[in-house]
Amino acid sequence: MAPKRGTLIRLEALLVFVLVSFSCGTVTQRLQDICNCLSVEPDALDYRHNAKHVPLPSGTPQETDVSTILTWPVDIIPLPIDAPRTGRELQLVHVALAYLENASVNPADCDVHMEISQTPDKTAPRIIIETPIDSEYCSARQTVQNQLKQHGFTLDVQHGGDLTQPLPVSVLGLPFEDFEHPGGRGSAQVATLWEIHPAVVSFQ
Repeated sequence: MAPKRGTLIRLEALLVFVLVSFSCGTVTQRLQDICNCLSVEPDALDYRHNAKHVPLPSGTPQETDVSTILTWPVDIIPLPIDAPRTGRELQLVHVALAYLENASVNPADCDVHMEISQTPDKTAPRIIIETPIDSEYCSARQTVQNQLKQHGFTLDVQHGGDLTQPLPVSVLGLPFEDFEHPGGRGSAQVATLWEIHPAVVSFQ
């Protein structure tokens, strides 16, 4: 005997509900997965993409701090979009103590974008540090996400911004000279084109 029309309608409604729930759950999980973000822009539009997406070299890093990085001179004319690393950008550096002020995931390239300052002052000048989406940095990205979660801060594609309280961190990475993006590169406190990118952050 064929099922009644009312039964078919209820079955169809249940199927739609299951599919929508599954889809929403999948999307939510995807947005929260710090290692499998999908960038909204192609790599070709990313400034000096190949230069930024490199592994950290081995060897003894040069010690520096945020105050020193803020004094580094910048080029008047930006480097070409495909320029390789050169000069200071080849030197591994280590910042023993800085304060994490801001964290987010850049939807354009999926890098974890962070801002650090020399002192735990919300108005202190900052530099940008970034941990790329590359698979070799997955554990570093997860560490940042998990550590911030312990402080009540959610970091994923949909959530980010200034931390309520700056957190002490150390940073290992390669300097990178960016250019002034239309609309800005971060918060108003970012005071130099120099970044540490790629960067690995350790919480203290």
